[in-house]
Amino acid sequence: MKKNMGSVDKTIRLILAVIFIALSLLGVVSGALEIVLLVLATIFALTSIIGSCPLYPPFGINTTPKVKK
Repeated sequence: MKKNMGSVDKTIRLILAVIFIALSLLGVVSGALEIVLLVLATIFALTSIIGSCPLYPPFGINTTPKVKK
């Protein structure tokens, strides 16, 4: 899979994942919302680690830094 996420994008996703997990562990959210946030946290963490988001190519999004030639 081609890398299409820059470092700022990865960092934001990891921070959101940590926040969502913390909300769940602290009991701030529960029920369906908790499940949705944990699924999103998992997706955000995985895409951040991999460096590629499968939703970016169909929309032409690429947040990696431009390479100067």
